[in-house]
Amino acid sequence: MPRPTSKTQLLDQSRQNFDLLQTEIAKITPENRVISGIVGEWSVKDVLGHLYEWQQMVLRWYQAGKRGETPKTPHANYNWGEIPALNQHIYEMYRDIPLDEIQQKFNDSHEETMKLIEGMTDEELFTPKVYAWTKTTTLGSYWTSATCSHYDWAYKEIKRGFKAKNKA
Repeated sequence: MPRPTSKTQLLDQSRQNFDLLQTEIAKITPENRVISGIVGEWSVKDVLGHLYEWQQMVLRWYQAGKRGETPKTPHANYNWGEIPALNQHIYEMYRDIPLDEIQQKFNDSHEETMKLIEGMTDEELFTPKVYAWTKTTTLGSYWTSATCSHYDWAYKEIKRGFKAKNKA
């Protein structure tokens, strides 16, 4: 599926991929959602923590930009060349959070993100340099990465991980 170029496409793809992910997760027992080694070393719960934190980071960047600030992306302690280390940091932040709590955080974050995007215009989302902090990237590109693209990645990896585990 091509990357969204409009608010409608972004919302539709995000909802569709969120639903696919939720349907896949619903097939997995809660006990199996916490088994490590499904996506690399991660469990389904760890993947949900990862998705949640990336959405929260984009939300924080957006809020800082609205205040006229320039957020440090992707993180105060990591640059874009250090994404594996940042993802490990995120894993460590959420690994001890109970499954029910991380699922609720992720679901709430998704809803918050969808409502925020619904209130934006196509221009705000897909015109470069509307927000100085995004530089030549559009805000919509950040939201795409934190929603529909990330959901698609998670869905495919979880499905692949359990298929491989069941063959073993």
